[in-house]
Amino acid sequence: MTVRDLPPVSDLTEQQQRGWSCVWCKASLTVGNDVNLGEKRARPEGGAAYSWFPRACSDAAACAARERGQVS
Repeated sequence: MTVRDLPPVSDLTEQQQRGWSCVWCKASLTVGNDVNLGEKRARPEGGAAYSWFPRACSDAAACAARERGQVS
């Protein structure tokens, strides 16, 4: 998998922040069909810091195609 910068946590859905959906293409993820990107910490301005748990699709090519809107 190519290393990519994560999108800003503020731009992600709750499902993406909790690792239920891919951080890039928003596809639902299941154990074994994902890549754990590790616990991350967010420190919003004026708010308390919290952890978020991004995961990505294990099939990077299919993920990229979904991200471009070429497949469902």
